[in-house]
Amino acid sequence: MGETATREAELLAKVPTGLLINGEWRDAAGGQTLDVEDPATGKVLLTIANAQPEDGAAALDAAAAAQADWAKTSPRERGEILRRAFELVTERTEDFALLMTMEMGKPLAEARGEVTYGAEFLRWFSEEAVRVNGRYATAPDGKNRLLVQKKPVGPCLLITPWNFPLAMATRKIAPAIAAGCTAILKPATLTPLTSLLFAQVMIEAGVPAGVLNVIQTSTAGKVTGPLIKDDRLRKLSFTGSTPVGQALIRDSADKVLRTSMELGGNAPFVVFEDADLDKAVEGALAAKMRNMGEACTAANRFIVQDTISEAFSEKFAARIAELTPARGTEEHSKVGPLIDGKARDGVHELVTDAIANGATAVTGGAPVDGPGYFYQPTVLTNVSPKSRILAEEIFGPVAPIVTFRTEDEAVKLANGSEYGLVAYVYTKDLNRGLRVSEKMETGMLGLNAGVISNAAAPFGGVKQSGLGREGGSEGIEEYLYTQYVGIADPYADEL
Repeated sequence: MGETATREAELLAKVPTGLLINGEWRDAAGGQTLDVEDPATGKVLLTIANAQPEDGAAALDAAAAAQADWAKTSPRERGEILRRAFELVTERTEDFALLMTMEMGKPLAEARGEVTYGAEFLRWFSEEAVRVNGRYATAPDGKNRLLVQKKPVGPCLLITPWNFPLAMATRKIAPAIAAGCTAILKPATLTPLTSLLFAQVMIEAGVPAGVLNVIQTSTAGKVTGPLIKDDRLRKLSFTGSTPVGQALIRDSADKVLRTSMELGGNAPFVVFEDADLDKAVEGALAAKMRNMGEACTAANRFIVQDTISEAFSEKFAARIAELTPARGTEEHSKVGPLIDGKARDGVHELVTDAIANGATAVTGGAPVDGPGYFYQPTVLTNVSPKSRILAEEIFGPVAPIVTFRTEDEAVKLANGSEYGLVAYVYTKDLNRGLRVSEKMETGMLGLNAGVISNAAAPFGGVKQSGLGREGGSEGIEEYLYTQYVGIADPYADEL
């Protein structure tokens, strides 16, 4: 066994394989299991517990039982637990990075970046825990006093996607814990190992039994459906596709369950003729190729002014062509595999459709032969407006380029989607940048920046890209409700 294989085997031996319920790791009901694969090889990494409906019920029992005591725990203590978790995750950067590379596929350098980003949510919300404020005021008529306070919403169900296994977990768990809510985490079936290792870190950091429960499962609807219908559950936070989010919102309606939805995207990347072309290309590379394009924030449509489209396309395609697909643990890897065969085939369908409608593949345009689910980094020009690739989220390393002539046309093209998560604009003209940002129908915008995600900033979209915000001072508000207490005039007896 080589050095890398030995390191991987030692790491997998550290990962819990059970369900975390009420502070204990346990097998799933009936001993049900699921296999977790390496998308670079198709081989099984680990076999773990596969939660059943009764396991979900047990997790909610634990979260509900722990809620009252956890809500009474001091904000400082909640914050200190998160701070310890931040330090532990940071100390174990190499373990978390390698595990994410193994189960999700991203190159190690990028995985290390996710550890830094994901850990920052723990540090940020450790600080926000002690900054939940209310107010006390005299009513305008002077007769009563108004007390307004924020309280934890209660037990939460947190459903995370496969593409950022650590950051998506910390982005939901940290504000819930900070606010005084107990939580049930349902990680993605394809990448649950990072969540399991992180849950073990949370135990080491001191989170009490029942406050955090983890129930990975291959039958999400059967396990989470009954929880959503249970009166004890007070909050649902979901990150994933818009169709699944829409279904969850419908399921949540009967109980008027509080929801946060971070859904799909179709991010436009607009380049004006006055942009710094080299910086625009670098930004495009970052916005498109982060996570192999498997990110809701990935640039999906490149909208370039016609006077510079040829120069931009040539420079961008040359940079894309330099990226080497390989297993993320390989030093020369710049692009890892897609998550599975279905994802790879879906990306190729979009490319094939675009080419059939007249597009030109300047570079790439096909799956990579061999084991794993790799796809060639691709740039398409002359993309027809009829092409599916301009309307659908690509979730892969493919960049379609279209052109525009005027500022108004650029805005119209950018807003021509049911999604509105993030957009990117490159221009040297600050006034133009501000004008366009005000016209854009998007929850986030990168102005001359290709990566804007930050724990201190509110993350979320508009239109069919979702509801609510994660991160920033806004993030903890998703786990709090406002209570108003009207107090009788303390001077009434003196009148």
